[in-house]
Amino acid sequence: MELSISREQAWGLLTSYNKDPFHLQHALTVEGIMKWYARELGYEGEFWGIVGLLHDIDFEQFPDAHCIKAPELLRAAGVGEDIIHGVCSHGYELTVDVKPEHEMEKVLYAADELTGLIWAVAIIRPSKSVQDMEVKSVKKKYKVANFAAGCSRAVIERGAAMLGWELDTLIDKTIQAMRSCEADIAARMEALETR
Repeated sequence: MELSISREQAWGLLTSYNKDPFHLQHALTVEGIMKWYARELGYEGEFWGIVGLLHDIDFEQFPDAHCIKAPELLRAAGVGEDIIHGVCSHGYELTVDVKPEHEMEKVLYAADELTGLIWAVAIIRPSKSVQDMEVKSVKKKYKVANFAAGCSRAVIERGAAMLGWELDTLIDKTIQAMRSCEADIAARMEALETR
């Protein structure tokens, strides 16, 4: 896997198409969890992080062409095909037929939706944090269909199956991953607000 774009360039590219703080925070979260998963699974984290950072590059401006418009935007910026495949694979069976093949792509597919659900659980907790969150707290809300309804349980479950993991394992690992980057993301978002 080739790193055809630096992290700084990837952030500049992302923010040229995305301005909404919610989308930027989600991108930073997925970047952070992907780097954590890379380390956990024995890979170099920068590539995984860049794929996570760029995964929703087309979502804000082209929501009806999500993962369809992304290759055009990324190729125009000189981004390599391995990153493009990784980015597009998280839309598998939703908007595109790009199947997650590499372990990194399977992790992105499984954890992307789950980060949204975990974050939704966190913001209703007294601590507003994942630091004190347990799997059972997520599982309780997971079963409520209209809670964080935009976070597809079917995708999360298919992703866990692709990885050969139990759902509880995926939730536990993703909570740990989000803990690892929560403070950094909060600081980055605060810095963006003060600009």
